[in-house]
Amino acid sequence: MAEIPILTIDGPSGSGKGTVAARVAEVLGWHLLDSGALYRLTGYAAHKAGVDLADPAAVAPTARNLQVNFGDGKIFLDGEDVSLAIRTETAGNNASKVAAVPEVRAALLDWQRDYAKAAGLVADGRDMGTVVFPRAKAKIFLDASAEERARRRYKQLKDKGIDVNLSGLIAEIEERDHRDRNRSVAPLVPAEDALVIDSTDMNVDTVVERVLQAVHEVYPETRTA
Repeated sequence: MAEIPILTIDGPSGSGKGTVAARVAEVLGWHLLDSGALYRLTGYAAHKAGVDLADPAAVAPTARNLQVNFGDGKIFLDGEDVSLAIRTETAGNNASKVAAVPEVRAALLDWQRDYAKAAGLVADGRDMGTVVFPRAKAKIFLDASAEERARRRYKQLKDKGIDVNLSGLIAEIEERDHRDRNRSVAPLVPAEDALVIDSTDMNVDTVVERVLQAVHEVYPETRTA
């Protein structure tokens, strides 16, 4: 069986990895995995059901039994359009909490790996290169300062009509960074063989170009994409 080419893009909240991953996947004609959406969905579903997000025995079944449909750029949970609801900072923080539960990560692991299909996969997340696809040949760790990431999230959420406070966003991002980087299971760290890109002073087009260069270096056949 031919090897499925995989690009992993990991990084903290607001680093721009989702936007970059979508752009790169479109250029290459590859599938796209937004792994963060799965954790956001788990956190959202658990919170809505009144589940203790720190209780592995309660949260893990939620992750295993997600009734999710992706289509037309929208995400449906149990038939409800939650596309915007799971993108709030509260949903992001809940995602970070459930992501620290080993049983949740185990429940979602096979689901994520099943996304690796021809012609290729761009996997966006926090442990794509370290845990989910450790053998991927192309790995990126996309970072930026907490202040810059907060500004990006502020604009993104405002554009969606979501009311947010910039100083509050900075505090939430720093809190989430600390939790993600220091959790005992799959902490947020660059894979040893990942290319680290600091996008603080870079625009999206520049980052996309740099990522595509990295992909072309390990998958030369993509140069025609």
